[in-house]
Amino acid sequence: MKTRRRSFIIGVLFCIPFSLWAQPEEADFRQPPASARPWVYWFWMDGNLSKEGITADFEAMAQAGIGGVLSMEVDVGVTRGPVKFMSAPWRALFKHAVQEAERLGLQITLNSGPGWTGSGGPWINGEHSMQHLVASDTTITGGRRFNAPLHQPKPYPPFFGDGDWTDEMKIIYRDYYQDVAVLAFPALEEDHRIADLKEKALYVRAPYSSAPDVKAALPLAAYYPSLPAGATIDPQKIVDLTSRLSADGQLDWQVPQGRWTILRFGATSTGANTRPAPRPGFGLECDKFSRSAFDVHWNAYMGLLLQEIGPRPQPRTTGWTMLHIDSWEMGSQNWTNGFRSEFHRRRGYDPLPYFPVVTGRIVGTTELSERFLWDLRQTAQELLLENHAGYLKELAHKNGFSLSIEPYDMNPTADLSLGAIADVPMCEFWARGYGFNTDYSCFEATSIAHTNGRAIVAAEAFTSDHNEAWKLHPGVMKAQADWAFCIGINRLAFHRYAHQPWLDRAPGMTMGPYGVHWERTQTWWPLISGFHTYLARCQYMLQQGVAVADICLLTPEAAPYVFRPMALPQHGGLPDRPGYNFDGCAADILLNHSRIKEGCLQLDGGASYRLLVLPQTTTMTPRLLHKIRTLIYDGAVVFGHPPKRSPSLTGYPECDQQVLRLVKELWGSEATSGERRLGKGRLIWSPLPAGETYPDLPTLASLFDQMNWPPDFSTDAAFRYTHRRLTGSEFYFLANSEDRTTKAVCRFRLTGLRPGLWNPLTGTTNEAVAFSEKNGCTEIEVALEPHGSIFIVFSKNAPRPLSASFLEPQIVQPIAGPWQVTFDARLGGPKHPIVFDVLQDWSTHEDQAIRYYSGMATYSIRFDLPAMKRGRLWLDLGQVREMAAVRLNGHELGAVWKKPYRIEISAVVQAIDNELEIQVANLWPNRLIGDAALPAEKQIAWSTYKPFAADTPLLPSGLLGPVTLWLAEEKP
Repeated sequence: MKTRRRSFIIGVLFCIPFSLWAQPEEADFRQPPASARPWVYWFWMDGNLSKEGITADFEAMAQAGIGGVLSMEVDVGVTRGPVKFMSAPWRALFKHAVQEAERLGLQITLNSGPGWTGSGGPWINGEHSMQHLVASDTTITGGRRFNAPLHQPKPYPPFFGDGDWTDEMKIIYRDYYQDVAVLAFPALEEDHRIADLKEKALYVRAPYSSAPDVKAALPLAAYYPSLPAGATIDPQKIVDLTSRLSADGQLDWQVPQGRWTILRFGATSTGANTRPAPRPGFGLECDKFSRSAFDVHWNAYMGLLLQEIGPRPQPRTTGWTMLHIDSWEMGSQNWTNGFRSEFHRRRGYDPLPYFPVVTGRIVGTTELSERFLWDLRQTAQELLLENHAGYLKELAHKNGFSLSIEPYDMNPTADLSLGAIADVPMCEFWARGYGFNTDYSCFEATSIAHTNGRAIVAAEAFTSDHNEAWKLHPGVMKAQADWAFCIGINRLAFHRYAHQPWLDRAPGMTMGPYGVHWERTQTWWPLISGFHTYLARCQYMLQQGVAVADICLLTPEAAPYVFRPMALPQHGGLPDRPGYNFDGCAADILLNHSRIKEGCLQLDGGASYRLLVLPQTTTMTPRLLHKIRTLIYDGAVVFGHPPKRSPSLTGYPECDQQVLRLVKELWGSEATSGERRLGKGRLIWSPLPAGETYPDLPTLASLFDQMNWPPDFSTDAAFRYTHRRLTGSEFYFLANSEDRTTKAVCRFRLTGLRPGLWNPLTGTTNEAVAFSEKNGCTEIEVALEPHGSIFIVFSKNAPRPLSASFLEPQIVQPIAGPWQVTFDARLGGPKHPIVFDVLQDWSTHEDQAIRYYSGMATYSIRFDLPAMKRGRLWLDLGQVREMAAVRLNGHELGAVWKKPYRIEISAVVQAIDNELEIQVANLWPNRLIGDAALPAEKQIAWSTYKPFAADTPLLPSGLLGPVTLWLAEEKP
């Protein structure tokens, strides 16, 4: 047992990356810095803008504890307003927003273009738009001279159609065309086409999040069946006729004997556009392979705004600080001016003979054609990363900005590769039950951050669709926020805050049916700062140090590619991190930024792993396989099956021979399972289920058990966790996924450090907790409230001892009625205070002014304390629908926004004549439902979105209780 513990501790020390982060500061935890605050997506709604509204928005955000906004203007579900996008008044309002953000200590991130899609606008012409290589075909009989026009190839149908296009866009899409090449070859006797051609040749990349049957990776087979000679194009018989095509499309050619197929290739616009941009900003997306095309966009948009606001300091932490690429919804392209020469330079061969492959025809063999398509996609990925995302980052840094990217959905590159460009990788998650499942993007963004050494992982948080309709509030959102923190996210950006141009309308502006309503016009907005402070405390901690994980999941060399880990444990419908944590790692990171140190795989960004897992794939480039060989010989432990060949035509066929030689050296035989020690390392492999990229968790857990390596965290309770390491300390964040109080023994894989409790809800820090050490782990009994959470910080410093210990709290007195309740008459409530003899749900009250009321109301009562022993006293409000603030004897005690709705009153309570005021806020739907039965002139609320009918069921509202006093007696 002692030997086992010693070897374990040594392993822990060996895998600690050298980090320069300091320990978390208790003062910063209690009052988090601005950098730790949550953000919002701040949507400008199609010209509905005002200077006073911007000021009111930002002042409300600053007061509520919002740290920054991600700004973009869209056309979604509202009538167009008077301020034209990018006009002089529009630019003046943007400058005002920047100045107000600087005044109030907020940050602004600006989307890279109008709408939420990408980078473009009406200033983009056909030459600078995203392009496809398209073809027309003509079959003729030879033995004669052919002198006739060839059909001009038609553009590929746009993915989202053209129903809302401007006339100018339709003309560009119809008329823009540039000839590229003309090729001829003997006509085929059989018609065999490549499967999944639209995706493989980058004509289409459908949205992975929402479209059915979109593949995470395009399939590559180890071997392809041979086809008859008459079904494939012999590359030696292809004739290049490009020089024989006149400017007007006329081909002059003396045709040899036989039947010939002529392909005319040309470049057309893909039609991808800036959806859903305001109409004055609606136009084509710029070419993602071309720096000169992006320069046109930059100068027309960001450059013009930089001129408007004038010089600003660099670096800066307030005002306009960042640029952003939102979820990739522009689809794919496969051509740009100069693509052929770029391909030749990067891949080492001329792609011209393989152009027929983009029509689905097979050149040489199916395998050779698939290899060419792989090379095509790799070249497209490199051009996009270098000349669009990478170039935007260059320009951003040059002008004092950082860059955030959501690298997923219709992305034609590998998501992890696009995200690696970002200073702040981002993801999105939809409010559970209110839209799409994009949880995969969260594992992608956290993997990008961890493997690239990025401190911030931001999330477009709680995105939702029409059925949300003002129903969400902090009490039902905390569990999913805690899940996001345990996944690895450390900056939430609520989707959304619609800019409110008016000061006298509520709930006011919306984003049509989309997004959680996170605006100053919310009923509960005056009570929201406590929730924001909770989030900021969590985010402050989770932005410190480096994440701890055991498993590095190497992703395939593929574009496009969506990283999906193995099946994960689920709690409440959300995928959780396992006790052996993991990150996905792009091949480029492993190739260029990894080494072995003391038996662990170490990345330049600070991450460290005990195990490298290879993807189950049939192909791998010799360069990557050679790097894996080096890592194994240097001491890596690697799990994975051997590839069969290279995916590329580059260096073919020698590239395949290199792969086979390395496979033979490393794996030795073709056994389905085995283990080999090579140099200082080990290579292990065993069968995986068909279609799975990675082994399942039980397989990996068994392997770690053989290595005498326990889980990083384990418990019998449904607790989520994440673990981060700093210089001199480590901490775990635990969150209860269940809606009940749970107590359980938790095991943490470390020893020799003292644990202390840091409570993000209350701000208390470093409270002592009983613990024991056993088998290389520290054991602590942890009790968490329903959906409760806690940080456990391990350090060499002794925790702060409690001044006294207390028994479990017990009810000592109910606070019954009668209650005096005051509503806001301006919101349609009763004009005079109402007496509630017993607490009642507003939605069941006979008075319509109460039944349909939405807003805040104040409950008042006086009470005396009973005789009681010494201890700590809490006020428990019972059931609250939905938030409340407590004032006792003139002292503001704060807001309660989650179960249990309980707040300590020990410091301000009196023996007799206590004056208690409880301010309660419900939700907007009841008022909107009531208004649906009223004529417009009598309606009280005002909104651009009206989803309710008069007979829609009302929501429970108000203080429902029972209200009680709880005492925790001091132990003798």
